[in-house]
Amino acid sequence: MSFSINSTVREILADDRAKAVVETVLPGFSKHPQLGMAKGLSLKTLAKFSGGVMTDEVLEKIDTGLKAL
Repeated sequence: MSFSINSTVREILADDRAKAVVETVLPGFSKHPQLGMAKGLSLKTLAKFSGGVMTDEVLEKIDTGLKAL
C-alpha cells in the first residue's frame, strides 16, 4: 500500500512504518485523546481541524516521508 497525506488516519495507524513517519514530525500524534473520532479522515482533512498545528510545512514533511515508504 502506498501512503500520502490523503491516506486516512486509520490506514496510517495500522502500519508501523507510516505511523513512525507521522510520529517523527508530530510526536504524540498516535496517542492524542481525540484521534479516535478522526480515524476516517485523511491527514490533509484533519489538518483543517488542528488549530494550526498541522501547517502546510508539516504536511509536506509527512507527505514526503510517507511517499518514500
